[in-house]
Amino acid sequence: MSWASATPPGTQPAYASYAHAATAYTPVPVRQGFGQPYTLQPQYAAYATPTNPPPAPAAPPAEPQQQQQKMDWPDKVRSYVQRSFESKNMLPDVSREEMEAKLKETISHAKDAGIMYTTDWDSMPLPQMLVRTQRAAQLEAQRATQMLASQWQRPRQTRLVLPTITTLKRKSSDLSESDPSTGTPWRSNKKLSLSDRISQPPGLDSKSLKQAEKAENRKQRFNTAEYKTYRSPSPPPPTGPILGTCTNLEKNYLRLTAPPKPSLVRPEHILHQTLDLLKKKWRKENNYNYICDQFKSLRQDLTVQRIKNEFTVSVYEIHARIALEKGDLGEYNQCQTQLRALYASGIKGNAVEFKAYRILYFIHTSNRTALNDAIADLTTADKEERAIKHALEVRSALALGNYHRFFQLYLDVPNMGAYLMDMFVKRERLAALANMCKAYKPDFKLRFITEELAFESDAEAAQFIIDHNGQHLLVEREDSIIFMAGNAKQLFETARADAHRRVDLKGQI
Repeated sequence: MSWASATPPGTQPAYASYAHAATAYTPVPVRQGFGQPYTLQPQYAAYATPTNPPPAPAAPPAEPQQQQQKMDWPDKVRSYVQRSFESKNMLPDVSREEMEAKLKETISHAKDAGIMYTTDWDSMPLPQMLVRTQRAAQLEAQRATQMLASQWQRPRQTRLVLPTITTLKRKSSDLSESDPSTGTPWRSNKKLSLSDRISQPPGLDSKSLKQAEKAENRKQRFNTAEYKTYRSPSPPPPTGPILGTCTNLEKNYLRLTAPPKPSLVRPEHILHQTLDLLKKKWRKENNYNYICDQFKSLRQDLTVQRIKNEFTVSVYEIHARIALEKGDLGEYNQCQTQLRALYASGIKGNAVEFKAYRILYFIHTSNRTALNDAIADLTTADKEERAIKHALEVRSALALGNYHRFFQLYLDVPNMGAYLMDMFVKRERLAALANMCKAYKPDFKLRFITEELAFESDAEAAQFIIDHNGQHLLVEREDSIIFMAGNAKQLFETARADAHRRVDLKGQI
């Protein structure tokens, strides 16, 4: 019997005192050739000491974590990796280190995003192509930055073209051409207004260019093909106006949610051709929905390129006239707001015409504060102009309650002011008729209403009364139709109060 076999059960062998807890040290595989490694039994763990550790157990033949992850990769990922290293797909201008780094970045991103199994690896560009695409994007960004710097270093006069197209017709479809003239849209001897300081960026110094270049590099880092597949990062704001390269005359309006691309923006000489085309189509087709959409797109291209000259003024003026003709006050208001800023910057246009429209517009919306501001902005010379003088007389007639004078002015409106007056003439007819019911009792002829309130016929006047539930107030006599004014006071007082509520212009066509 050997010594080991003679040891009674439960008796600790002599070497048990040297046992050590397995958790106190990192297990190290024992040298091969000495038989099976010794494994410390649980009942001996209490005798483990740090000074005399027991022989370490052999590590189980487990696969490394990285190898386990590789085995979990989809077959398409493996095929993608194999294709990347095929000799026919290698590019001479892309080193193997760059390709491996890009491959690792692509697969790691897919794994972290949890889209390893949902990505179309068959159509995924190879890493060497992604490296080449990233280089091209960075080079394009540097060129754009240099071109932008050289653009803003040139004098402003060389960057702006100043043809003008002015019209002064009652119908917007009767638009006529005028000879182009030149001028200086930006005045160096005049202090810029707030709107000009916002829309006119200063020259870019070297520090600004470096900052813009760094921002562009950060953008391009997330603009490669693999990132486009998974995310759509918001690019940094542009540092200056872009230069359009699009040559399409017609382009639908889309609200911008990201910096505009030059390939989708038309330069100024193309926009001149677009305006000519839109005027011809408006005369021929008279399709307002199409024309409004095209004009908004045209205005957007002017805005993103920061083109502010007489051509810009003509675009806004024509669009405003068309919107007036179709009763689209929302679009007209946008145009007149921009025109006011353009006129204030010294750019020539039909300022007198649109100042008169502005007064009539505020009369329609019952905006007394804005109306007083518009009148205060008028110069002595402006008040002598026929259109502005007419608008001021309209305001005076309404302030004095002189409906007789108001309807005389309504029948003789310069330019396209009649379209604005059409929007509130119904309201003033109700007010005038309420006053007539107080002054003329018990009745009077319908013909008197037709003449005083500028109706085209007795039938139109009668229909106006019927539309306001006054059919019982019309009595037919032998030679005429009589309006029973004595019984109509309360009816038209209520109708006048409803009509003079504040006008809400939230909506537009």
